[in-house]
Amino acid sequence: MQDKPTRIMVVDGSEVARTIIARILHQGMPGAIITTCGTAAEAMERLEQESYDLISTALMLPDRDGLVLSRHVRASRNHHYTPIIVVSGDADDRLLREGFAAGVTDYFDKSLGYHAFAEFVQEFTERNAGLVGRILYVEDSPSAAAHTMRLMERHGLQVVHTTTAEEALEQLHRTAAGGPDEHCGYDILVTDFFLKGHMTGGDLLHAVRAKFHYSQQEMPVLMVTVAENDEKQAEVFHAGANDFVTKPIVEEILMARIRSLLLIKQQFVALKRQSETMHRLAITDSLTRVYNKRYLLDRGDDFLDDRRNHPISALLLDIDHFKKINDNLGHITGDRVLEALGALLKESIPPDAMAVRFGGEEFALLVPRCSLKRAQGCAEELRGAVEALYPADIPITISIGLACTQNQAEISLTQLLSLADKALYAAKDRGRNRVCA
Repeated sequence: MQDKPTRIMVVDGSEVARTIIARILHQGMPGAIITTCGTAAEAMERLEQESYDLISTALMLPDRDGLVLSRHVRASRNHHYTPIIVVSGDADDRLLREGFAAGVTDYFDKSLGYHAFAEFVQEFTERNAGLVGRILYVEDSPSAAAHTMRLMERHGLQVVHTTTAEEALEQLHRTAAGGPDEHCGYDILVTDFFLKGHMTGGDLLHAVRAKFHYSQQEMPVLMVTVAENDEKQAEVFHAGANDFVTKPIVEEILMARIRSLLLIKQQFVALKRQSETMHRLAITDSLTRVYNKRYLLDRGDDFLDDRRNHPISALLLDIDHFKKINDNLGHITGDRVLEALGALLKESIPPDAMAVRFGGEEFALLVPRCSLKRAQGCAEELRGAVEALYPADIPITISIGLACTQNQAEISLTQLLSLADKALYAAKDRGRNRVCA
């Protein structure tokens, strides 16, 4: 999904209230575009000129009632679906009785204060994001396709149209394969059930669920069917469709269905990002940003067992006299040194190598397809780079121990690291700031 600035209109008769609300909204939503209006007439004029994602209005305005403004918004072509929040002292009987007919989306009790209102708006926009998304649309009727595409595109959606299920499958293959089209994935699939060609819309739905293994959250599917075909509608639900619309397409129903499915996709993307973040935090050392020892224990054996990685060189490196840095300059300075070394390691090693904070000031590197001779050259380069690093304006050096699977392919991870550890101790015994294999 593509991001765009959130455009918010705030309508209030009080200039002080408008100024405070706009300032607080800018603080909480830096990328948002805030427009303020003092009267309903001014708001109506602005609504003719600009498009907004959210409209907030006081119930009582200098020139007319807030519900009158809400009815005007609902009657307009450009903002027929725009969420409207009415700000009032309380949700009285009139608001509750007339709010639905006036098209009010939500209410806010102004007695809670400006900061609470800004938080309310921020949460509301996150829950009710605009129609932003990329639709894969499958329809073999030129007239029906042209009409429906116009509807979707008018609401800001990107639409890629195909006439057969086979063409749609090819589109999904390209985005799933991780090629140049991967970043252009689809948020929703909208397909007619009856299609020309060997595959029906039902076959396409089956492929989405059974071949690509897309869940209903990862790839929501809206099926287009003919009216009064209850058996077919039940069938598409059982096959994994999220929802359906019937022909002839009614704009309000189609957009409501798509909005609902986009929200499902947005929630899936947000949860996936959260899961990825939690996983990254679980396997990463928080200070140095390299992998932690837990990751090495969980993945190291698989890394070693993969014959495509051989020969593998293991490097154990230790900051020389690190205890003196902590004792004399403090642990905060010591942390800055570790942080700088972690950043250097991430920049220096190949992308398929594994850099791990082994413990304290000790780090381990597993480098695939690296002979002992090549590892010695890389270790010397790394030792020299650290000597020139001067993190926190402190001169530091490292000692490095090397071991390689080159002539012992069946060696275990524990044995490989033990050999590297012995080489590290040899480097320290010989005066530090050196490489030993």
